[in-house]
Order: sequence, then structure tokens, then C-alpha cells
Amino acid sequence: MIDALGSPSSLLLVGGTSDIAVATARRYLAERPLRIVLAARDTPRRGVVADELKAAGGTVEVVDFDADDASSPARMVAAAAAGGDVDVAVVAFGLLGDADQLRTEPAAVAQLAQVNYVAPTVVGTELANLMRRQGHGVIVALSSVAGERPRASNFVYGSTKAGLDAFYSGLADSLVGTGVSVLVVRPGFVKSKMTEGIADAPLATTPEAVAEAIVTGVRKGRHTVWVPGAMRWVMSGLRHTPRAVFRKLPI
Repeated sequence: MIDALGSPSSLLLVGGTSDIAVATARRYLAERPLRIVLAARDTPRRGVVADELKAAGGTVEVVDFDADDASSPARMVAAAAAGGDVDVAVVAFGLLGDADQLRTEPAAVAQLAQVNYVAPTVVGTELANLMRRQGHGVIVALSSVAGERPRASNFVYGSTKAGLDAFYSGLADSLVGTGVSVLVVRPGFVKSKMTEGIADAPLATTPEAVAEAIVTGVRKGRHTVWVPGAMRWVMSGLRHTPRAVFRKLPI
């Protein structure tokens, strides 16, 4: 259960080797020891992350998760629940993809849609079912400002994030009164492994800043957070920019 100070006793990281997932675990561990379920592919990095979180004070359980496997979400959630209730689940996996490839190669588009939209919605459904049975829990979904208004430069990625965002926002509304809530997190450009080699965008942020926003958002019962907060107003302006003008913007 989440205690009176807003700290969970268990944390599920889906896509647990992502920089944001690891930063979130570290942020919570700075407050108290907790059970961490690390759900990710069986890679060398998974072992490294598990060891790091154990050294930081976590009781770490590792479970397999593969976004390309349609049966993986159900097995992953069942394995996570076998060790006890899940207080907070962070859905933090995804791909950026190659924008040039995504313009012309249907297989690349299908792969991105599977990992960034289909798999997260199935995971969200499985988590919601689990937490309804528990009677409590918070699902944190990593969306992106790119989903607010997809740009020509990365419209496939933006469209997958728009779909994910809509799903989890609707899921939140469907869970009212169950004891379960959803926090949708909309970061801007995050300086991480996924964006390595890409020039920073304006208002670029860090995994640690996103983690801080997640912890604060869960604690305050928010349904949406922007990171940094100024992105809310930037994207509101872009969302209402006339299309003829929007197309000419260097973004």
C-alpha cells in the first residue's frame, strides 16, 4: 500500500531498463526501501540495473517482458502479482524509430505501432484488472508531448503517443471509484539513451526530472503532468496554431 506520506511499498517497472524507469526507482528508494519488480527483456543491461537497484536498497524481482510478444503482458503482470500487491506501476517502454525509415517502410511502422501503442494498451488493461482486484494502485503511463500534435518530422512516433495518451486518459476515467488511478506523464525531449546522438530540443529535460514529476504526481493524485511544466503552454499554443502556419514551423 501507499503510506500516509505517499510512498509505495512496491513498484513495478514495465520497460524497467529505461532511464526514466531507473530514475523513478532511485527517487523512491531515496525515501524508503521497497519491493521493485523489474519487467524487461533478458539483456545484460537488465542484470546491471537489477544489481544497481539492489545496491540502492531495493528488494528486486526480475520478470520477463517483451513488447513484441502478444502473450507477454499477461504473464508479466501475473508474475509481478505473485510476489504481492503492486502499488505503483510505471509503463515506460517504447521506441523512437528512424523517421526516414518510418515514412516509407510499412514493416517499420507496424513495429513502432506494436511497441508504442498496442503493447502499452494491453499492459494497461492487464494492470487495471489486477489493481481492481487489489482495490488500490496507480498506473503511470509515459506519454510524450509529441502526441499532442504530431509533426511532419516524426508523425508516426507522434501518432503512437497520441493513441497511448488517449487510451490511458480514458482508462483513468473508467477507473473512477475503484481505488485505482492513472497518471499520464507528458515529457518533452528527454536526454536519455533513446535520444542519444540527437541535438537537444528547446526545454530539454532529464530522466531525473521526469522521475521527480512522477513521484510528485502520484503523491498529489494528479491525472496528468507535463515535464517541464512550461511544455503545457507551449503545446497548447502549437495545438491551436492554424495548420497552414504549423506546416511551416521548423519543428
